[in-house]
Amino acid sequence: MRIHLLAAFCFLALVGLSQAPDVVSGWVVRPAAVYGVSYRQRWKRDEGGGQRRGCWAAGWGYLRRTWQLPVLRSVLLAGLWWAAGRPGAWWWVLLPWLAWMGQGGALLWPGLAGQPEWQLGQEALRWAVQGTYWLYGGLALVHGVSRVTATGGAGAWQGCGLASTPLWVGSAVAVLHEPGDEHYRVTLQGHFSLAVGADDPFRVRLLVLFLLLLDDPAEQRGGRRTRDGRTPAVRQEYLARVLGIAQPVISRWARYWQEADWRRLLSQKTPELLTRELQQQIITSWAHWPSWGLGEVHRFLVGQGLAVSESQVRQAAEESGWEIVRQVLGRLCVQRGEELCLREGWLLGDLLAQIQVLLGKLEGGQALSREEHLEVAAWQQAAAEMGAVARPAWAAQPWLQRLEQVLFAPWAEVAAEGVRCPQCGSSQVGRKGRKPRLKRVVDARGEEQRVEVYRYRCHNRACPRESFTLFPPGLAPYVPQRLEVRLLALQMYAWGYSTYRRTGQALGVTSMTCYRWVSAFGYQLLPIAALFGLVRSSGVVGVDEKWVQVPKNNKAHTPRRKWMYVYLAVDVHTYDLLHIAIYPDNNGASAQAFLFALRAKGYHPRVVVTDLRQDYAPALARVFPQAQHHECLFHALQALHAQLAEIYGWHALRHDQQLVTFRQALDAPLTASTPSIAQQRYDELLAQRTTWTQTKPELAALFDSLTAHWPKLLNGIQSDLIPRTNNTVELVIRRFDQHYQNFCGFDSLETAQSFLGVFERVYRFTPFSADAQPRLRGKSPLQLAGYDVSRLPMTAICSGWAFPDAKQTTPGGVPNS
Repeated sequence: MRIHLLAAFCFLALVGLSQAPDVVSGWVVRPAAVYGVSYRQRWKRDEGGGQRRGCWAAGWGYLRRTWQLPVLRSVLLAGLWWAAGRPGAWWWVLLPWLAWMGQGGALLWPGLAGQPEWQLGQEALRWAVQGTYWLYGGLALVHGVSRVTATGGAGAWQGCGLASTPLWVGSAVAVLHEPGDEHYRVTLQGHFSLAVGADDPFRVRLLVLFLLLLDDPAEQRGGRRTRDGRTPAVRQEYLARVLGIAQPVISRWARYWQEADWRRLLSQKTPELLTRELQQQIITSWAHWPSWGLGEVHRFLVGQGLAVSESQVRQAAEESGWEIVRQVLGRLCVQRGEELCLREGWLLGDLLAQIQVLLGKLEGGQALSREEHLEVAAWQQAAAEMGAVARPAWAAQPWLQRLEQVLFAPWAEVAAEGVRCPQCGSSQVGRKGRKPRLKRVVDARGEEQRVEVYRYRCHNRACPRESFTLFPPGLAPYVPQRLEVRLLALQMYAWGYSTYRRTGQALGVTSMTCYRWVSAFGYQLLPIAALFGLVRSSGVVGVDEKWVQVPKNNKAHTPRRKWMYVYLAVDVHTYDLLHIAIYPDNNGASAQAFLFALRAKGYHPRVVVTDLRQDYAPALARVFPQAQHHECLFHALQALHAQLAEIYGWHALRHDQQLVTFRQALDAPLTASTPSIAQQRYDELLAQRTTWTQTKPELAALFDSLTAHWPKLLNGIQSDLIPRTNNTVELVIRRFDQHYQNFCGFDSLETAQSFLGVFERVYRFTPFSADAQPRLRGKSPLQLAGYDVSRLPMTAICSGWAFPDAKQTTPGGVPNS
């Protein structure tokens, strides 16, 4: 029965394919197709083998000649598949290859090709290939039209009458956008279903908004319209009942959608919305305690009966910007009681960073940008709020300007050559009036005299000054005393290490008048670059500091409120005082600011010698990265002895023979004559570390300190450039202390700064005594540095000589102020 059913099925299939069957011995068969192929081959005796070889040759010949057809068809099918948006599986593009291989198989196996199953499969494959072409071609056309419509193709198709034609996707959704219309019109047809997770309030909110936007054209209602005049197909009452959400909440969502308030509508991850009122209440409560954390504020609000989650508190801080404000306040301010005070470290750190940028631009010859000026203005405002307002520069008095002209002008250039304008130097001047003015002058005998002075007018049109007053030699404006008297006050007090009271008694003036005269010389530090046109240095600079007492200053109320610190930078080989300044604290910021000021003067040292303070290393690495840092060997020995005395006591350190031996072992590397010997002794000392630390664990800190400072100590041993100690700076500090002892502390920060200027001027021009080193005797620090100061009157003043006759100086004029 099965065989008969198979025969009947084959017969019906052949009839359906319009194929004439043949009957052979009662069986319906398909005659084999014979293809004629021309080839040359010698027939062998085996006739069956020759026929098989002929079929194989015919099949392979067909495949070799027709392989281009499946390639082109697959490429075409792949292009249609890509243009249609790549729907379905990619292997559909291989159908032409299957059909081609089936045709080739029919030639290779003629018996197989005659079977009805093979014929049916080949026909189905051919229809599949053709159907695939038509399917992907239609999908590519639809996809292309939809893209043109979505990208504004309505305007392009307007001339063809397709501008208002909706585009249907799957015959269920139509999207229409009329030219000039502010809305996209979407029409839905058919049956749809949506699945939204109930545990995600964000997606539930989007579902509600989607349903509220649906309109039913068939429904007509006169009332209950929305704010934009629509009649939604799904009402809020139904959604509130089904979803279990209060209707006022749904109404609020719709209002946020209408107002396009996406920040409140879409950024929320909790079921409750963060309203403006709730956010304002959270920020108002948090602003009273800016230092509180998120948990503290949430507990406080919950304790006040406010229904708010911790995530809402975090969101309120992030969206309102309060979180950024808190971070900035935490970086800039510190809370002291109920007040927020700016951190001095932040302001100083930013100022030092800006100084480094400005110095880099200045040294590179670049112009300053406006943004940096704006930042400087912001820092000035911050400094004003802290009470650290920078005081304006001390304006030099006219008589002091006259003294500077006398003291720092070379003698060869002081010959009088007539009247010249003090502003532009022009000789085109004339008297302003015929009647002179009478000036009161106290002569050398202490008697008052009247001297005639005249006013002159400058005829140079480019000169900003119109007139000036010309004084006779030896006189200064606005004061009756002669120039010599003020110079004697400076010489007696600063050079002679005297006091204001004794100087005033010798000159016949009060001590306060003498103080004002001397202090006026220190209104600024000595401008070496402006005076000589360049700065000179050996490249080896020693830096150290000395504490001084300044009772009236602006430091905070701390145990060391009255003490401030004077920093000095001295050229190790010339003893020249390169820079001196006073700072309120002895820390890394003060050291960095001092080094920046030294760099701003034009000094770029090769070696910087300091004591063992740890604040200098990071400051030097930032300000002078090219300089080599050396630490004083003498200070290192002192520090090691102090640590030993703190552990064992001075008595045991001097009388215990074992400790004396250990102290000598500590001193041996630092007192070696060559680096190799010093390194050998250092290695031998470290080999004994375990033995000593087992008996006394406190010695571990001593060994750690020596290990940390050893590279900066070793580089000064047997070096022609780097000194072993910082004794040069100590010598200058002792010289400063001789003047400072007369004060017994500065009265205020202003008086301290003014005296630093006086000390710098006098020290740099004062020659060393006859009992100093042979190379230093009779020479001032400026002369050792290579400056020619022999013709400056200031050198004579600081050498103790009598001031030259005032008639030798150029009569100076005082312009109108």
